[in-house]
Amino acid sequence: MRARVAALGLLLLAALASVPAAAQAPAQTAAACPPSAQMPSHDAMQAGLRSARDRGFLWRLTKDDRSSYLYGTVHVAKLAWMFPGPQTMRSLAASDTVALELDLLDPALQRRMADAIAARHGPELPPALEQRLQRQAQADCIAPELLAGLTPMLQLATLNSLAGRRDGLDPAYGIDLVIAGLAHGAKKTVVSLETPELQLDTLTEDPETPIAALVESGLDELESGRARPLLNKLVRLWAESDEAELGRYERWCDCLKTEADRRAMRRMLDDRNPALAASIDALHTGGTSVFAAIGSLHMFGPQGLPALLAQRGYRVERIGAVRKE
Repeated sequence: MRARVAALGLLLLAALASVPAAAQAPAQTAAACPPSAQMPSHDAMQAGLRSARDRGFLWRLTKDDRSSYLYGTVHVAKLAWMFPGPQTMRSLAASDTVALELDLLDPALQRRMADAIAARHGPELPPALEQRLQRQAQADCIAPELLAGLTPMLQLATLNSLAGRRDGLDPAYGIDLVIAGLAHGAKKTVVSLETPELQLDTLTEDPETPIAALVESGLDELESGRARPLLNKLVRLWAESDEAELGRYERWCDCLKTEADRRAMRRMLDDRNPALAASIDALHTGGTSVFAAIGSLHMFGPQGLPALLAQRGYRVERIGAVRKE
């Protein structure tokens, strides 16, 4: 799928890309580069929380006379969207445990992620293709050290995660990171529902498709400018809480044209959802109220998390309505 839904589907990519000034390749001038992500001050954070409104997708999950919550996030966002709105904050406050795909603020998980990335070695690309990767990174002001040591597919996925920075979209503003920070600050129990190894395996090159072909296809999307508007549309629909339109993404994303694309989509979403649903259920039935924050593309269709949790006996209620900017 050329890593084109990474902003909604795979938290690992946001972790790879959300480093200070992902950015600025030394050869580029500041005027030619997108602005680096700037974290708000404490006062600005408090003001942002006071004025925030709800975005994304929130469900109440009721079973055994207790409620948990399921929240569809994006892993790439704008600064103004970082702050959870009132309903989201109330649901977070009412929960004992916060469950994330990966708790990126956990030092042990950070070390494990670094070790897992270092242990993976991708195949060498043809020199011309390697040069295209380097040129794209330079065009987007991405420092070479950000991609050093990554497999070709991880390099490509990182480039896709950073494709919207000129539009103010940055992994540093990812909603999951904010939820993790609020949860740790409130001394809640924070758990990771997946492992870095599992998310890396999700990006394992398709054995039926040569790696060079996958990288070339992904670079075609970036170089042509097609990747950036798609990313903008995906996150805009999240910001507008437009469940109906985002739920139809397969019809307009132009990302399922080949069998390789469809296999990648299944690996990224459908194949992971049963285990995610089982883990949320285990936490809830263990006696805790859970606030589970997971990429929004995991929420839609018969294999989406709301549907799978309904099958496990939960009453699933959508909180909030579709809202247009």
